[in-house]
Amino acid sequence: MSLFLPHSRRFDCFLQSVNIWPGLFCGGVDPGGHGRLVYADRCTSHLPERSVEPYFSSCCAMFATTAPPLPINRDRLRPAIQALQDQLVAWRRGIHQRPELGFKEWLTADLICAQLSEWGIDYQRNIAKTGVAAVIEGTRPGPVLGIRADMDALPIQEENAVPYCSQHDGVMHACGHDGHVAIALGTAHYLAHHRDSFAGTVKIIFQPAEEGPGGAKPMIEAGVLTNPDVEAMIGLHLWNNLPLGTVGVRSGTLMAASEFFTCTVQGKGGHGALPHQTVDSIVVGAQIVNALQTIVARNIDPTRAAVVTVGKFHAGTAQNVIADTATLSGTVRYFDPAYANYFAPRMEQIIGGICQSQGASYSFDYRALYPPVINDAGMADLVRSVALSVVETPAGVVPDCHTMGGEDMAFFLQEVPGCYFFLGSANADKALAYPHHHPRFDFDETALGLGVEMFVRCVEAYFG
Repeated sequence: MSLFLPHSRRFDCFLQSVNIWPGLFCGGVDPGGHGRLVYADRCTSHLPERSVEPYFSSCCAMFATTAPPLPINRDRLRPAIQALQDQLVAWRRGIHQRPELGFKEWLTADLICAQLSEWGIDYQRNIAKTGVAAVIEGTRPGPVLGIRADMDALPIQEENAVPYCSQHDGVMHACGHDGHVAIALGTAHYLAHHRDSFAGTVKIIFQPAEEGPGGAKPMIEAGVLTNPDVEAMIGLHLWNNLPLGTVGVRSGTLMAASEFFTCTVQGKGGHGALPHQTVDSIVVGAQIVNALQTIVARNIDPTRAAVVTVGKFHAGTAQNVIADTATLSGTVRYFDPAYANYFAPRMEQIIGGICQSQGASYSFDYRALYPPVINDAGMADLVRSVALSVVETPAGVVPDCHTMGGEDMAFFLQEVPGCYFFLGSANADKALAYPHHHPRFDFDETALGLGVEMFVRCVEAYFG
């Protein structure tokens, strides 16, 4: 689909704010290969109009390293939330210093429960091992809105030279979950002290193990969405692919399904000088790697995005030995849930055919980890309207930002209508723009207060 936009000061503001002109997209494909922007005033071709071909999806991949933060009007944060900023930073940094892997977030859960107890908030802990659910009732009855925050860290050795660097060797908060917990705590604090501001109940879910093997589904199976019954959900992800001062929100699919596979090819080993006596597992595996790429290129509707990536290939022990086994593994991503049961049988069909033709055998394991994150249109409209009231400029609300990354927030959104959104957190001016899962990942902590304001206004808007 192509979208043609007339000259617009609002669009000019957007282009200037994300620092992509002059000429970065002029007359051709953008550096990420996702779309084309022809900007007439900045191109030698002097075209009469600007053409944007689905561009906003690529902007997420581009923003973090090229764009300065957008201006932030702190007056849009209510005084009570502005006053929380130092405490939000303290919570976040304390959690950052003591990162914990999935289903081992005991210290983080202890901190959460201590704060909830201090504020007189009812909660249940040890849900799916380390999960916590807090229930905050307004002064008037009404529906139940859920807010989700993930808690776990990654098995990464931190390389940041900061006072709050990880104290746990080989474990790091490299995806912003420390900030998610701090934002959720700030939201709980505000709501607990302003119960007369909403008519209903808010259940804040602190979830373990998002990075794997997944904590959302075990929490749902343990009944976290009941007693009281959650009727809608919201959640956010601090996002270094967007600059501070922006919010990425869209209805429909926001994040992709996340699936993983491993294939072991069994050939017949032998001497490297006598290949006719062998079945070379490396040659067979290489053919499989190439053939798997034809699934997206030739089997998937080209208007629907999908990815098949072989990320590992292990075989062989010596230069003059033909390997008898080769193991390759990787990931599959797609947005359209109609493909949920397509890739595994198609991949095995290809693998089996190649192995049969080469005289090899194989084993194949396929695991569907998370489904796509699909936002409800009504809840996305609510979040979008709130974002327009919080960020400084209309250009700060990115209308079609999505990613092939996966998230188990998807399981909550399969149960109840909801919206998951991205909160821009990169600040290239402060060297806070490293990507997620990088050993030097960090973010601008100004985003913490923005996150609390977003959640609180979403609560108020939902309850009307």
